[in-house]
Amino acid sequence: MNGPSAAVDLSVVIPAYNEEQRLGPTLDAVTGYLDDNEGRWGEWEVVVADDGSTDATRTLVTDREDARIQLVSGPRNRGKGHAMRMGVAASRGRRVLVTDADLAAPIEELEKLDKALSEGNAAAIGSRALPGATIGDRQNRLRELLGRAGNLLIRALAVPGIRDTQCGFKLFEGEGAREAFAASKIDGYGIDVEVLRHLRRAEGQIAEVPVRWSHRPGSKIRALDYVRFLADLARLRLRSLRRADLLAVLVFLLMAVALYSGRVFDPEHRYLTDSLQDQNQWEWFFAVTADNVAHLHNPFFSDLQGFPDGVNLMANTVMLGLSVPFAPLTLLAGPAVSLSVVMTLGLAATAAAWYWLIVKRVVAKRSAAFVGASLAAFAPPMVSHANAHPNFVILFMIPLIVDRALRLCTGARVVRDGIVLGLMAAYQVFLGEEPLLLAMIGMLLFAAAYAVVRRDVAKQAWRPLLNGLALAGAVCLPLVVWALAWQFAGPQSYRSVLHGDDAGNSPLALLSFAERSLIAGNAHRANSLSLNPTEQNAFYGWPLVLLAFAIAVRLWERALVKALAVTAVGAALLSLGPRFRIPMTDQVYPGPWAALAKLPLFESVIEGRVAMICAPALGMLLALALERLTSTRNLGTQYLGLLGVCLALLPLIPAPLKAVERPATPAFFTDGAWKPYVHKGESLVPVPLPDPGSAEALHWQQRAGLGFKVPGGYFNGPWGKDRIGIYGAAPRYTSQMLRDVRYTGVVPEIGKNWRAQARRDFAYWKAGALVVAPQQNDDALRKAVTELVGHDAKWVDGVWVWDLHTGG
Repeated sequence: MNGPSAAVDLSVVIPAYNEEQRLGPTLDAVTGYLDDNEGRWGEWEVVVADDGSTDATRTLVTDREDARIQLVSGPRNRGKGHAMRMGVAASRGRRVLVTDADLAAPIEELEKLDKALSEGNAAAIGSRALPGATIGDRQNRLRELLGRAGNLLIRALAVPGIRDTQCGFKLFEGEGAREAFAASKIDGYGIDVEVLRHLRRAEGQIAEVPVRWSHRPGSKIRALDYVRFLADLARLRLRSLRRADLLAVLVFLLMAVALYSGRVFDPEHRYLTDSLQDQNQWEWFFAVTADNVAHLHNPFFSDLQGFPDGVNLMANTVMLGLSVPFAPLTLLAGPAVSLSVVMTLGLAATAAAWYWLIVKRVVAKRSAAFVGASLAAFAPPMVSHANAHPNFVILFMIPLIVDRALRLCTGARVVRDGIVLGLMAAYQVFLGEEPLLLAMIGMLLFAAAYAVVRRDVAKQAWRPLLNGLALAGAVCLPLVVWALAWQFAGPQSYRSVLHGDDAGNSPLALLSFAERSLIAGNAHRANSLSLNPTEQNAFYGWPLVLLAFAIAVRLWERALVKALAVTAVGAALLSLGPRFRIPMTDQVYPGPWAALAKLPLFESVIEGRVAMICAPALGMLLALALERLTSTRNLGTQYLGLLGVCLALLPLIPAPLKAVERPATPAFFTDGAWKPYVHKGESLVPVPLPDPGSAEALHWQQRAGLGFKVPGGYFNGPWGKDRIGIYGAAPRYTSQMLRDVRYTGVVPEIGKNWRAQARRDFAYWKAGALVVAPQQNDDALRKAVTELVGHDAKWVDGVWVWDLHTGG
């Protein structure tokens, strides 16, 4: 191609193969329009990219005396994609229009595309599928059906949200187009999809614009081209699942296994010490759900614990979305194995989901996305909750929900995306409502910040987003309304769970290191700044905070960075609670959470957990920084930047969770010796009753095949006339007294009043027998129960038993 190398305002690229019949009128129409509107389009050029034509196509171009019409050609026919790549590479325009040689979309439609491109988009593509598009002469019915099927596949597999990728009329920003086409590898018709995917991954906005379009005779598409197009789509899909992606998922799984290495290889006999009693509780949840499924019982309720009142399972986050599908494994291998598998795979799946979202929406570089996703899924708060709270580490639905909400913003497929979002939200309700609420807080913070810095985007997005959210709510609500009604108004429901006034994070917790940090962990300091080892909800460490600040300053010009920074800072401030104290002073100030603390749902949230929102936000900032660092040519900058990242992340690498040998279950429960002591409708009373501080009796009940019911337990239930939520069963005099004996070893003076109260409590519990297993202060417990019952116990298969039927 000859001619000046200076840039022009507009390049029109026309791929051509054996187009001697159609190219001439197209060139006349294009050049005539541009000449007539020279003041509108400025300097222009037309680049005809010949793909090895065997007719007079090239002569049609070279015979024209207008130097603004150029020809690039290949020696043989390789496909439309190859021709487009040649043509765009040869273009010099600040904007590049790619149009088919048949000019099925009139050149005058360029006005619409140019308007859309001027609104901040990286590409504006003509569409025959949007409202407002007009179609003159149509294709034959078979080709039209094949085209629609192709578009469905494209939306499902390659470019979600765009309804018509194959209309041959597209306008690009020049440099972005040359970069995207240079990176493409497809020689066939699939190049349109490949280029649009590239722009999406580079954070480019793509506007789909309805245009006029008419079918032109003489199409070069043959039946074999549809097969090749499907093959191109398959290659794109496989290319998106690169070996790096598979390796990332495998490494995430290995990381999860390493974290749980103390339990994962023998879950039945190993116990996570920092889970307090939560492991017993969650294993019981999985066991009772499987039992309900096997016997077709109500999955929202059980009286096996908390007898006779029972437990509202829906109000206890039993994760029916996983405990029900995993019921066969629970019944086959036991709840300890099932829970261990779910938590290990769930944590790895969560990391993989964040990785997918970061690759799709934030950075194209896989290594950067891997580091960002690792922080999102294995940040100190996640590791803390990994001890005991599967609902806070199995979050693979959250990135999918975020992505679907972002799709709604495009306005392309509001109905479909709204329906899918509603289904996703409904499923997340059965995985955990509090994580969904936290995700909503994070998305609101992000949306508000992004709307401020990109008002043009917000102006276009708010209406389809709200419409989609309304549709999602209409889909979600009928699916969850019965479960929520049971949760909030069913048996054993409660108003809210009060966590006290100090459930927020200390500012120092955000800068300190967690207990399970492999390098910098300090158990004493971490526990002094948190509620317990399972609620270390911050602990990102001052090096990461400094690094995040540096990233935000360096990349502040990017709207995404501003929104992520505001999200992280906003979540950190909310996590301080309704009031917080300035460290090393007596100054106490109200926190932003004060405005939310008394609202329904929010009043039950442990506000320190809001800091978990920071993990994915920081992970995405880190991914953006790493992509920028690894692409710079300044080795000094690259070295210092990567060194800073390493120094910030090394203190956050977690040590494996602490695990110990689990105490053996007394044979009394495992060999069925309990059965003669518990008649139908009665309960077996472990002494002291199981509670949040000591719930091993729930494990005994599981080992006995859930054959008997127990009073007390570890769950959330109502207390008092106001039905305030508490941990465990509503206390009774006898249960409280026996609990005190267990912890103090002191037996109070037991007279007839205590005995009368005990008889009332035993009757309330419908107790068939009382059992004391070997434990702390078991002699004192045995003495207290003997005085309450009026006769001594029998030693049966490792436990002391008081039979309340015979008095023996």
